[in-house]
Amino acid sequence: MSKAKIRKTHRQRRARRPLPGMMLHIDASRHQWFQDERWYDLLTVLDDATSQIYYAQLVEEESTRSVMTALWEVIEQQGLCCSLYSDRASHFWVTSREGGRVDPHRLTQVGRALQQLGIRLIPAYSPQARGRMERNYRTWQGRLPQELRRAQIRTLTEANQFLRQGYIAEFNRQFAVPASQPGTAFVPCRRRDLDWVFSLQHERTVNQDNTVALERRLFQIPKTRWRHSLAGCVVTVHEHLDGRVSIRYGPHLIALWSADQLPVQAPKPSRPARLPATAPRPPKLRMGQPVHPSGLAMGSARGRGSFSFFLRTGHFTCYQNRTFSFANNSGGGGNGGRMEV
Repeated sequence: MSKAKIRKTHRQRRARRPLPGMMLHIDASRHQWFQDERWYDLLTVLDDATSQIYYAQLVEEESTRSVMTALWEVIEQQGLCCSLYSDRASHFWVTSREGGRVDPHRLTQVGRALQQLGIRLIPAYSPQARGRMERNYRTWQGRLPQELRRAQIRTLTEANQFLRQGYIAEFNRQFAVPASQPGTAFVPCRRRDLDWVFSLQHERTVNQDNTVALERRLFQIPKTRWRHSLAGCVVTVHEHLDGRVSIRYGPHLIALWSADQLPVQAPKPSRPARLPATAPRPPKLRMGQPVHPSGLAMGSARGRGSFSFFLRTGHFTCYQNRTFSFANNSGGGGNGGRMEV
């Protein structure tokens, strides 16, 4: 019987957005950008309407902090966009399983920041859906390593400086296209709290000694003028992108530590060594104690016609003047498990 042919889905290339700022793409490509054994992620932000690159930097690994840094810079330079298109990485979305559907009600740090700014985050469910970004990365992978080699750049800092000083502008001159309609959808950002928005925020309950624990660090909250003690209150701990840590209670800033003033981080607790699994020991036999062929330890006779034995489970059974049978775990057949006393 011949197998039924699987019908492929007919796909069409999605039309570009008519205006810049209507939708941005953000993604990272892992590649050997220095043409050696080192692997880095090239994190870029691209406009769907024009394919213009607004941000491109090499990072050790795409993460929440690196994504927030990119979005913060783009918003300060271009303004607020309408939507952001991303994959389903864990710093963008929460999924019940790898490759599964996203949960729009459980926000990540990036999702929470975009929600505060009114930017819609759109998940991609296939590489074909990110086709414009994938084709753009093929161009990057073919050109950037050669440019870095010609400029004799071997470090991450020099490469990012090379990208900022001129290569991004040159890349846009060659590959950006004009938008289909005049104008822009970017809105100037008039907020002055982007430092707070693009920070890792954690809710904590203050301990009775006015301390807050975060990542094995214990932060001591100083006394405030407007409240005698904050014990039992729920505060928000902000991890800023430059390494600072601050604590806020409602609109009040109650504590701030610079990156070089953070409390000492406690070592990770060592796990106790796990003992190897051993099989249960068989019951000890007494001198002269009979043993049944099934492996049961038999007891001594307690009287005429009486008989007792110990089961492997530790139960003691005594039979008197009766015929009995028992199950043999060895699986033997016949009357191997029958015995008369």
